[in-house]
Amino acid sequence: MENTDSLEPEVMLSLRDVRVSYGEREILHGVSFDVKRGETLVILGGSGSGKSTLLRTLVGLEKASSGEIWIKGKNIAAIPDAEMDEIRKKIGMSFQGGALFGSMTVGENVALPLREHTKLEDSTIEIMLRLKLEQVGLAGFEYYMPSQLSGGMKKRAAVARALAMDPEILFFDEPSAGLDPIIAAGIDQLILELKQAFRMTIIVVTHELASAYLIADRMVLIDKGYVVAIGTTAEMRASTQPRVRQFLDRVPEPEVAREMDYLQMLTQDRRL
Repeated sequence: MENTDSLEPEVMLSLRDVRVSYGEREILHGVSFDVKRGETLVILGGSGSGKSTLLRTLVGLEKASSGEIWIKGKNIAAIPDAEMDEIRKKIGMSFQGGALFGSMTVGENVALPLREHTKLEDSTIEIMLRLKLEQVGLAGFEYYMPSQLSGGMKKRAAVARALAMDPEILFFDEPSAGLDPIIAAGIDQLILELKQAFRMTIIVVTHELASAYLIADRMVLIDKGYVVAIGTTAEMRASTQPRVRQFLDRVPEPEVAREMDYLQMLTQDRRL
């Protein structure tokens, strides 16, 4: 009998030498990695590293200049828009600022994908949107307007909308951005609960190390458009690679360090 325990989990998403350019400027330089079914992969990187461009490319909001991005047997870097629309029905996206429509109630925001992409009866959609809101801890908030929600509640409402079509892959763009540590911890916990409850494949873009350490199965570190490291949390913590250590240990760039030394010197001079 075949030992299924030794088999590799199904690959849900695969990148092969992906490059993205804006005009003559190349932003992503030959990015390659796989994401397995049920895995939470965290994409780390500083400002301007290319991680947001990578995320937008993975969900089809940017076109790769070259390379392959395989999702459910389709290379989305080479398929027509109509086929990409079908792929999008199997993925969910929670944007950094929530991106809720301010003129719609929370319930209407969550129901929007169902109304746009299904022929379900209104009564069924009503049941489903309430279930999604309950899953993210917002039961009873379907008639609230986004302006009546706190920052953390807006993030949760955005997650509920991303879950509306029961996606197989869920993407998060900076889920903890702009939140205080306690609310951010609640979002991290929500991500963990979604993974445990639905065995969902989750890809998170963030620069928040505390969040990454908590939720990640594996991490990818992007720097200036290149993948400089990929591994489990333990492997990343143990890495001796200089760029990894600089990011994880929060060591400033040399020019920043020189500016800080100069400002400190000026401050000391004034005290004299």
